[in-house]
Amino acid sequence: MIAVDTNIVVRYLTGDHPRQSTKARTLVDGNDVFLSRTVILECEWVLRSAYRNSPREICRKLREFTGLPTVFTEDHPVVARALDLAEDGMDFADALHLGAATSCEYFATFDEDFVKSAKRAGIDRVSTV
Repeated sequence: MIAVDTNIVVRYLTGDHPRQSTKARTLVDGNDVFLSRTVILECEWVLRSAYRNSPREICRKLREFTGLPTVFTEDHPVVARALDLAEDGMDFADALHLGAATSCEYFATFDEDFVKSAKRAGIDRVSTV
């Protein structure tokens, strides 16, 4: 199994660099690859900030990539739930952090928007300090 970096995933998803995108597709389609949560987090940021993709488009692309038969995603259920929450309006990083903290009593934050989006999603274990 080969671990892949953010730039491999972004090239695979965007096809914006002919030579590198082809290499990324060949690598991913021809090998079992490991995708860490941190790489997924960075991919979301790159697709949002550099490529100006909407949250819905980002979620679609990341679901497509993590659903490939050669891709093995770290904590796949956590990532899948984070994508659902992000598609419904929660910040993706917050959703991913929250998903990783399921065994905790609650999630403490100073971010009022995080608390509000969690409540809208029916999650009551996010609160401000």
